[in-house]
Amino acid sequence: MNTKSDLQQRLYQDIDSPLGRIRLVTDGQGLTGCYFHGQKYFPVLTEGWEPGHHHVLEQTHSWLLRYFHRQPGEDFPSMEELSLTPKGTDFQQQVWQVLLRIQPGTTWIYSDLAVELHHPSATRAVAAAIGKNPISVIIPCHRVIGKNRSLTGYAGGLDRKHALLELEGAFSQSLL
Repeated sequence: MNTKSDLQQRLYQDIDSPLGRIRLVTDGQGLTGCYFHGQKYFPVLTEGWEPGHHHVLEQTHSWLLRYFHRQPGEDFPSMEELSLTPKGTDFQQQVWQVLLRIQPGTTWIYSDLAVELHHPSATRAVAAAIGKNPISVIIPCHRVIGKNRSLTGYAGGLDRKHALLELEGAFSQSLL
């Protein structure tokens, strides 16, 4: 059983996925991180980080298993099942909230998000906020592509971005 002191540390759990090892992180309140091992911004373990079990980590692991191993015709698991508490600036939080509205199998371009946020000239700032998304896969930054429909920018690598979009059926939109 986790105690109140868990809220002052970070618990993590490393899991396997079809796209490589993933580190899940919680602050005891919700999921604060979901990172592919070796990706850009992968968290460095410092004092206060401990491997452990927590219902947030277990729930997220179950969600990811259902996401990656969904049978044809089944719905993707709902993000509402998870308690997400990513840490970031107010602007980053706004961008990540918009990302949560992009449905599996669909893509937006970076400038779509800037317009949605009422900052049409802030495409680069939006792209930077997307790049800092600490909850890969679940907050679906992989669903944002370049203006020319190219697969650009993904902290986990373009091969993983391609695989996630393929898993979700986004290529029926003629991305490439």
